[in-house]
Amino acid sequence: MKHLYHFSLLFVAILLVSCGGGSSFKIDGQLVNLDGTSIRVIFNGDSGVVDEMVDVDKKGHFSFKGEASQPAIVNLLNQRKELITNIVVTNGDHLKVKGDAAVGMSVKVKGNKINEAWQLFRDEHAAFYADPNPSRLNAAIEKYVREHSADVLSTVLLIADYSEPEKVSEMLGLISLEAKPKSLTSAYGIVSKERSNRSLPRLMTLTLMKHKGSFEEIKLTGRYSLISMWIKNQQHRDKMRNMLQGLNEGVQVIDVLAEGDTVLWQQTIAADPAQWKHYWAPGGPVEQGIQLLGVTSMPWYAVTDSTGLVVYSGTSLPLALKAIPQ
Repeated sequence: MKHLYHFSLLFVAILLVSCGGGSSFKIDGQLVNLDGTSIRVIFNGDSGVVDEMVDVDKKGHFSFKGEASQPAIVNLLNQRKELITNIVVTNGDHLKVKGDAAVGMSVKVKGNKINEAWQLFRDEHAAFYADPNPSRLNAAIEKYVREHSADVLSTVLLIADYSEPEKVSEMLGLISLEAKPKSLTSAYGIVSKERSNRSLPRLMTLTLMKHKGSFEEIKLTGRYSLISMWIKNQQHRDKMRNMLQGLNEGVQVIDVLAEGDTVLWQQTIAADPAQWKHYWAPGGPVEQGIQLLGVTSMPWYAVTDSTGLVVYSGTSLPLALKAIPQ
């Protein structure tokens, strides 16, 4: 599915929709055509990022209980780490999930108003979600935001499904404060400045999946490294290659597809004349190591120096290149 990864960009977001009662939430579901006997559940709850495998019976039934005192996005993935769907939850919710795991748009969520409103929007614009060109979906979201400035779904759509990150701040400015929860926008830095160097980590290595499913531990010390993360339907790769012309040959370029579409990944790297190495991070922003970079949207660039210190992490390739000595 085209824009399901945009939903997965909310792996660690908090949505302040309304605080439910109780000390936990529960999700009961039935998924057909599920490849495997378990699903992966990821969300940012009261104890931090939760990443668990949940058993699924032969008929596709599963049950999960978690804690989120403020509403959060729960992401359901299959055993290949491909996103099935995502759900807004908060303590006190008892949600029902049902559908075809192989067709994400078919999965229905019932149990609270925000999920039902989100599902209605997806159903009404299903053709736009399936279109490889995101322009129609972006236009539909902009129209919804302008017409529903007091609706928290406007914020959800901008953060989850909108494909023009450079315009998100402008569009958020149209939404009322009540429908624009600070916890959501601050969690992704949409309306904040780029993270300061003082808050950035030091990464000695990064372990990512490479061709044919094996893993490689990439050494990030001894030279500068540029990490480029992208998702499908983003036409930045040719531009990136052009901007890297003349880059110091000693710089290590790490090209990362940050979503679960392996077919797209194989097709892209097969046609890519670039000499740098290609990797796959199906967990997206919560993939081990990558989550330390504070990824908020795609594409995303990070630069580490010869000691592994992250000297830049953000959405601007020109700024990333400026962080590398020439």
